[in-house]
Amino acid sequence: MNSHFYDDTIIAPATIPGTGAISILRISGPKAFALADAVVQLKRGNVSESDGYTIHYGTVSMKDGTFLDDVLVSVFRAPHSYTGEDSVEISCHASRYIVGELVRLFLAAGARSAKPGEFTKRAFLNGKMDLAQAEAVADVISSTTSSSHRLAVKQMRGGFSRELETLRGELLEMTSLLELELDFSEEEVEFADRSRLCTLVDATLAHITRLADSFRLGNVVKNGVPVAIVGAANAGKSTLLNALLGEERAIVSDIAGTTRDTIEEVLNLDGILFRFIDTAGIRSTSEAVEQMGISRTFRKISEAEIVLAVLDTLSDENDLLNNLQEIVSHLDFTTQQLLLVLNKVDMMDESRINKIVNIINKFVSCNDIKPITLKLSAKTGVGLSELKSRLSALEKDLISSEDSTFVTNVRHYEALCEAATALAAARSSLSSPTPADLVAEDLRRAISSINLILGTDLGLDSETVLYHIFKNHCIGK
Repeated sequence: MNSHFYDDTIIAPATIPGTGAISILRISGPKAFALADAVVQLKRGNVSESDGYTIHYGTVSMKDGTFLDDVLVSVFRAPHSYTGEDSVEISCHASRYIVGELVRLFLAAGARSAKPGEFTKRAFLNGKMDLAQAEAVADVISSTTSSSHRLAVKQMRGGFSRELETLRGELLEMTSLLELELDFSEEEVEFADRSRLCTLVDATLAHITRLADSFRLGNVVKNGVPVAIVGAANAGKSTLLNALLGEERAIVSDIAGTTRDTIEEVLNLDGILFRFIDTAGIRSTSEAVEQMGISRTFRKISEAEIVLAVLDTLSDENDLLNNLQEIVSHLDFTTQQLLLVLNKVDMMDESRINKIVNIINKFVSCNDIKPITLKLSAKTGVGLSELKSRLSALEKDLISSEDSTFVTNVRHYEALCEAATALAAARSSLSSPTPADLVAEDLRRAISSINLILGTDLGLDSETVLYHIFKNHCIGK
């Protein structure tokens, strides 16, 4: 696409009016400079004759000559702009009135209000970025922690795209060799060594599978690590949630069954977002509403990345073990981490604490599991800092590698799964006397799936695809 693919010029606020000292309006399109000259009176010269990457002081007046505001005009000449088009950014005071009047002046001069994500959509169509990078723009804007920001920035700067380009290149090489054989099928010439193709397909399939598998963790980093706080009634789950948050979020009561539904709150620990879920206490009950809450507790356990099992160390030892057994039976230790929180240690002497620890250790050994065990008092805060440190360390170990790529977009994940399915079919065909054209077709399917992520093969109705991708971007981006 060239930088004048669109014949209209769009405008939108790039910042939220009234929330700071200044606001920025973005104008992009073939008439951006002419419209800026029609609205803004520069102190020297005009926008149309200004060099790119320059900033100019000017004033804006209403149609009746009334002064509106002093502004700074930033000039970006195609193709060296965010969208690849001629673009202007107007910096004005952040008054809602000023921003509104400026937008109206540009609309009256011939601009059109931009749709959500339209600037980034133009950047994609003008070849300034691929589709995976364009989607990452929204993730950068919405990132709330250092870890989610780091992943989004890496994708926006093309780290994920370069990885996909390499994979696509390998697949294209395999496909071309097979299709070359088809051209010389009558001579029975074999250009593609089957054993070498099997090795290449295996390596590519392993790489794509790893990327697809990273979606679970990537989604966790992007949206927050789900941590289920579970345990028996009155074990101190709600007290622990309040202690973690530093505020009275959950109702604390000595009455069993007070928490009947899940309560979710988020907390940023060392740059990682955690979603803590306080659940209903696990116990035998005939009360229908409480039973529903307990069923929901077990569902939240299965959905959690980390499970905080809060154990009431003052309770009967058999009840404590039965409760722990109930929690463990709902866990998948291949994907979930268990933290055993021995609560209420402030109300016990050392001998009682040691006895409980020995009981827990025996249970852990017999069940061949490796949880992290912590002593804590949710009421007094003893052990709380260690719990927070342990939580952040668990996730930092998983996302610490700067070289690792994590998939965070469900569209990308689905396309990678489709590519993996096609490659698995190709690998199976290579192990049998399958015609080369059928193997090549499976490889083309895998290439097409990768192209969908990068935006080079969106199908016949590309406008519909792009609409659904960019509709959740903010206005002005």
